[in-house]
Amino acid sequence: MPRRPPCADASSAGARCGVRRAWTLAGPSAFPGEEWLTAIVDGSVALSCALMQERSSVGDLAKSLRQELDRYSIGEKLPSSRVIVERYRVSPVTVTRALAQLAAEGLVVTRPGAGAFRAEPRRDAPVAGDTSWQEVALSADAAAEVVPRAVDASGVLVTLSAPPPGVVEFNGGYLHPSLQPEQAMAAALARAGRRPGAWGRPPADGLPELRDWFARGIGPTVTAAEVLVTAGGQSALTTALRALAPPGAPVLVESPTYPGMLAIARAAGLRPVPVPVDPRGVRPELLAAAFRATGARVFVSQPLFQNPTGAVLAPGRRPEVVRIARAAGAFVIEDDFARRLVHDDAGPLPAPLAADDPDGVVVHVCSLTKATSPSLRVGALVARGPVLERLRAIHVVDNFFVPRPLQEAALELVGSPAWSRHLRTVASELKVRRDTMTAALRLRLPELTLPHIPSGGYHLWLRLPDGTDEAALVSAALRAGVAVAPGRPYFSAEPPAGHVRLSFAGVAGPAEIAEGVRRLRTACDEPLG
Repeated sequence: MPRRPPCADASSAGARCGVRRAWTLAGPSAFPGEEWLTAIVDGSVALSCALMQERSSVGDLAKSLRQELDRYSIGEKLPSSRVIVERYRVSPVTVTRALAQLAAEGLVVTRPGAGAFRAEPRRDAPVAGDTSWQEVALSADAAAEVVPRAVDASGVLVTLSAPPPGVVEFNGGYLHPSLQPEQAMAAALARAGRRPGAWGRPPADGLPELRDWFARGIGPTVTAAEVLVTAGGQSALTTALRALAPPGAPVLVESPTYPGMLAIARAAGLRPVPVPVDPRGVRPELLAAAFRATGARVFVSQPLFQNPTGAVLAPGRRPEVVRIARAAGAFVIEDDFARRLVHDDAGPLPAPLAADDPDGVVVHVCSLTKATSPSLRVGALVARGPVLERLRAIHVVDNFFVPRPLQEAALELVGSPAWSRHLRTVASELKVRRDTMTAALRLRLPELTLPHIPSGGYHLWLRLPDGTDEAALVSAALRAGVAVAPGRPYFSAEPPAGHVRLSFAGVAGPAEIAEGVRRLRTACDEPLG
């Protein structure tokens, strides 16, 4: 096989070249052996260098320009962007971003058509205030609270914060930029901006065409009149929990479960009560027992590719869950976040629980965000019966409406031929990355237990050996250059063992996955003994 030229620069195209080369050498085997992984690692060195350069080039250029500012007097013009491009051998985009960073720091002033100029330094230091009074104000009513309102967002921030340059991102919660439909989204946004009335006030419930699209995606029994367009899935979950349970009430949650949902529940003054899941989803007998013991009126579930386990609710359990909730006079909040992150080998997907729920037990939540971009925050909240009016009221009071240009752009995107092509690409790429990570873990870290290999979603859930210090392992991994998500935030009560969650969607491809697992192996040597 002829060798492809190595990726010589730090551009994203170069990084993708390294991924393609490694994968071509690797072959298509779903569970390859050591030779296959070695071939991938051979390509990962160039890729890792490219990734570090790509992620740090803006910061490096900003640092260099910052050091040179003393050569210029106040108000003096800096070299043009073209000169900076030639001098530092970077792209025009890198120059623009570096100058924007310096402008945000107050070091330069940019003037359209004129260039960048050294800014006048800030002479007056801000007066240091005394905010200690806030400690008393925030805690004054704590004794009367059934559930403390203090929010621990660490489990959410770990998947939102970008790791330092050069660190392999196994803790991400979104698709890597190379998997996002950036061109299709840009074209959709441009077309949306030209639509008549695109910048006007939209209906509070959302654009009728977009509500109809979401309804058709759930099933023929759901109508557009039962759909509210929301600013992403997190906003929809927040509205649903506030509408369905008063402060101090228990809410049943899967265990383990999504930390963002636990944070929402606690911020609303609710008491999360765990119900264990296994590879076939939540266990119905334990769900029924939890309803009896707590009197809860809400159960939050992810029946499809559950986060973090990747489990799919078994066919026999699906009607049981709805029946048990109905008998308890309770709602099921169905968080269908991963339906558009299915893998190539998944086979036909089960319909959402809301598709076969004439009694309005299920409140359905879904979103476009996970399958597109973290900034395309468009989702839907679906319900029938009197509860819909309460959901609508809270949604309107909290948000008014989702910006119309964003809704119009979402409509343009899902109605274009590029949408189905994008979903096929994501399905194929996620399977490749899942298989690469699974094989690498089996080869290099057999001590970690992988109870379930998901056919959808973007992560693997690994149990650590008994006695392993989870926090120490996560810290050691970061020092070794790989960021992983700790398992503790996924449990609402004491966890049965230590875990880590590894995402394979936020990295550039198989080569970076292989390199990340190699680093994780190094990091695990001490914590695993």
